[in-house]
Amino acid sequence: MAAVSVEDVRAAASRIAGAVERTPFLQSRTLSRLAGAEVWLKFENLQFTASFKERGALNKLLSLAESERRRGVIAMSAGNHAQGVAYHAARLGLRAVIVMPRGTPNSKVKGTQVHGAEIVIEGDTLADASRHAGELAAREGLAFIHPYDDPLIVAGQGTVALEMLEEQPALDVLVVPIGGGGLIAGMATAAKALQPAIEVIGVESKLWCAMRQRLRGEPVAVGGDTIAEGLAVRDVGELTLSIVRERVDEVLLVEEETIERAIVALIEIEKTVAEGAGAAGLAALLQYPARFAGKRVGTPICGGNIDARVLAAVLMRGLVRDGRLIRLRVTLQDISGSLADHGGNIVEVEHHRIFGTASVRTPEVEFLIETRDREHTTALVAALRERGAQVTLFD
Repeated sequence: MAAVSVEDVRAAASRIAGAVERTPFLQSRTLSRLAGAEVWLKFENLQFTASFKERGALNKLLSLAESERRRGVIAMSAGNHAQGVAYHAARLGLRAVIVMPRGTPNSKVKGTQVHGAEIVIEGDTLADASRHAGELAAREGLAFIHPYDDPLIVAGQGTVALEMLEEQPALDVLVVPIGGGGLIAGMATAAKALQPAIEVIGVESKLWCAMRQRLRGEPVAVGGDTIAEGLAVRDVGELTLSIVRERVDEVLLVEEETIERAIVALIEIEKTVAEGAGAAGLAALLQYPARFAGKRVGTPICGGNIDARVLAAVLMRGLVRDGRLIRLRVTLQDISGSLADHGGNIVEVEHHRIFGTASVRTPEVEFLIETRDREHTTALVAALRERGAQVTLFD
């Protein structure tokens, strides 16, 4: 496959200008204090389809021959690439078929359907979906739009770094999530050409780290449930692998819990919604603060398509992790005033008088309580015990 140069990235920027958002690139003072670095966020979750994937998809679509446009296109994707292809294919009047693996979040399936694409659910993994898409492409004469392993896709994704460095040329580091490698390959191509001294650091989930394994010559052994399904790629691109090997300085792995922390931080601090893959760059800053201490760091929030139920669960788990949502079992005398108000917000209450109690006069009550922080929790438990209650705190 052809190499990708900064001229290709500039050509892509010119080609897609006006049809893809030039998203905000802003410093977060609060996250900077939290991470110990000067943190700049590129809000790619504010694209129309809430992902950077539009850039590469549109660059590829606009580069098709007229005969290919007439026949239509096909793509395989777990969601964001699918939406980007579907949206811009509809804008250009092209037929689009999208093959998605089973288990793709409902929000991403629905987000693709609304743009008029034909959805085919096939395969348990992206690799399975890709094989099926290849078969359909050959049978129906459709142009295959690969999500990452294509020079035009890589060049389109590289426009993210062009915009970041045009606005902040003094960045020391780019921290970029890695799925199949298209985004980091494009961004590294642009960044290293414009600022040769800049560091480009990749981020993968600890469960799905195929790129780092390939770079090290290790057998690919990945799998498991992840909040960052956009990073859950077994077969990274051969083109992207070669570019990453040449132009990326390091690949870091982040824990699932840290990705969740990053999602919560972006909601609470920046008031912006990020999916797991979209928050992976910030997760790296939170997990490896010494690696980035004192540096000017730019990272893309590369997607915001997270299922609402998953987001709700992540936010509640964040409250538990921070000690702001606690579960207490309290045994107390059944008399007025036994449970005083100590400032906690009772979210749920369950009263046990029949099962598991020593006496009908000393019922057990389980509370789900929202507190300000761990210190507030400690004070609340102490106050209950001072009034004679037996209190069990569940972590």
